[in-house]
Amino acid sequence: MCKTIIKGRVAEGRKIGRKLGFPTANISIDGGVKLRDGVYAGLAHIDNTRHKAVINVGCNPSVKENGDRRVEVHLLDFDKDIYGLEIEIEFLYYLREECKFPSLEALAEQIGKDKATANRLLDEYTKQ
Repeated sequence: MCKTIIKGRVAEGRKIGRKLGFPTANISIDGGVKLRDGVYAGLAHIDNTRHKAVINVGCNPSVKENGDRRVEVHLLDFDKDIYGLEIEIEFLYYLREECKFPSLEALAEQIGKDKATANRLLDEYTKQ
């Protein structure tokens, strides 16, 4: 288990995650963030409320070549507009490396698996 916390403001993205069925909160990060690229399970804190999350850190190679490094947060069981809000992200578990998928369908399938893994790990974590 890793435990890193970052804060940022939610910015509008290209809404590709939403089209795949996994809307994300996009947060730009500076070079000072020392997280390795990949997929994490963690918690997002918005307006003093904690939400389970699947988090991607990286450049999104499946949807854009040479993209900017960013953090994308998919909040589990959450569907509200949070553009412009400050969000605190607590990285708890590293799930896998970021990689390029052959299609958006393959990417969506893997995100579904990541979501299930994150949900299980975070259920156990929040019981502690």
